[in-house]
Amino acid sequence: MRAFIFPGQGSQAVGMGRALAEASPVARRLFEEVDDALGQNLARLMAEGPIEELTLTENAQPAIMANALATFRTSGIDIGKADFVAGHSLGEYSALAAAGSFDVATTARLLKLRGKAMQAAVPVGQGAMAALLGASLEIAEQVAQAAAQGEVCTIANDNDPTQVVISGHRGAVERALDIAKEKGAKRAVLLPVSAPFHSPLMEPAARAMEQALADARIVPPAVPLYANVTAAAVQDPDEIRRLLVEQVTAMVRWRESIAAMAAAGVSHFVEFGGKVLSPMVKRIAPDAQATSVMTMDDIDALVKEI
Repeated sequence: MRAFIFPGQGSQAVGMGRALAEASPVARRLFEEVDDALGQNLARLMAEGPIEELTLTENAQPAIMANALATFRTSGIDIGKADFVAGHSLGEYSALAAAGSFDVATTARLLKLRGKAMQAAVPVGQGAMAALLGASLEIAEQVAQAAAQGEVCTIANDNDPTQVVISGHRGAVERALDIAKEKGAKRAVLLPVSAPFHSPLMEPAARAMEQALADARIVPPAVPLYANVTAAAVQDPDEIRRLLVEQVTAMVRWRESIAAMAAAGVSHFVEFGGKVLSPMVKRIAPDAQATSVMTMDDIDALVKEI
């Protein structure tokens, strides 16, 4: 069994999609479709930068989706070759687009709005996120609880057995850095992000997405989605809508999602448009094969294999 997986924020880089667009008319059309939907030249920003503008959440989210989806479509591989799809945070929208739940224009517009709403939810400087490396989920929960002290400090991403991300008020997250080391984490580092994603502080963004998703057309995905919020398979459009709203403030249960798919029989995970999730997969399910697909050579190799 096989799962197609899609990366989240942090995988953006100047030059992303450029070689793909030069080599593939399919990729060029996808980028043009996204540009038309957004009314901006996102493809040029992806190709040429500047990185500061590309990294803005409202640009990074649709850019990462466009790159991942262009990679998938260029492969020409039918979605039916996968048994499941999944995506990390915003990657969930890429996964749903690949599986046919959203059209490309809708996906791009939703992610643009999501990025703007998440950035606007908390004034710059008031929130933060940190990665706890070499810390289990149990230790991370203890750290977050001890660091909160009346502020918000919560688990944002349970990524793999060696990496948990916390999110919340800057003061609480900074306190967590020292507490994490006392609790036995190998390292605790602040992340270069502009907002405390996947925390209760994102509630205004969740409400904005609730309104936007209420009007969005969602059809059942061609193959089930393993949802971030539940780490379980879902295909019902109304349930998908609800989970995408909840996802804005909830923990990304990535470790559990990969483990659940492996337990369901998935032995091959294919990451389109990134190389962040594949190492996580190997740490969660060491016996599984994890393939990162980013270049035309990667695509050619995958097509021959599948």
